[in-house]
Amino acid sequence: MEKREFEVQDPLYKYVKVPEVIQQASGIQILNQYIKSIIFTTDVVIIKNNDADAIMAVYPFTPQPILAQALATVANMPLIVGVGGGTTQGERAVDLALDAEFQGVLSVILNAPIDNQTLAAIKEKVRIPVIASVVATEGVEGRLENGADILNVCAGPKTVEIVASIRKQYPDVPIIATGGQSEESIQRTIEAGANAIIYTPPTITKLMKELMDVYRQ
Repeated sequence: MEKREFEVQDPLYKYVKVPEVIQQASGIQILNQYIKSIIFTTDVVIIKNNDADAIMAVYPFTPQPILAQALATVANMPLIVGVGGGTTQGERAVDLALDAEFQGVLSVILNAPIDNQTLAAIKEKVRIPVIASVVATEGVEGRLENGADILNVCAGPKTVEIVASIRKQYPDVPIIATGGQSEESIQRTIEAGANAIIYTPPTITKLMKELMDVYRQ
């Protein structure tokens, strides 16, 4: 008998879809999860309504344990949380990383200004992968030597160039990178050597406006 596959889906259910082109990425094995697409958001509504492989929650404020707890509670998929690296360094960043691990997150990520001493201290404390953000090729060797398991390239318009440079120098290092808003830019980032792509979704305000435009017709 022919095997049939069924998809049960409410036609009224809407969610944020990541660009299909991201499926061309090779992916990264992080613990027991295989990740290609990562959606960049702290919005709990989008966190609950998307089809990405993982969530990256980083925000421009001092990280707090209660926020990691709240995000971990809402997320129904693997969660990567920021634990500092800019204004938050040293012992506090280490404590935040350890607390995030206790909340059950998949990985912690550090902003580009993180010093290598703090990076090494975090790696020594936690048993989950540590992601180090980079905005240039300079200093990558130090990040890897001090415990970075994965590099996150977030260099704006220079991202593709920097991904290609890192990939040439370190063929086996896992790289995630921001892919931009177009499928063409995502494709270039993947071809440059990124294993997984970070996608920034539309804001709830924009999505609501589009929905209201439909309702008004």
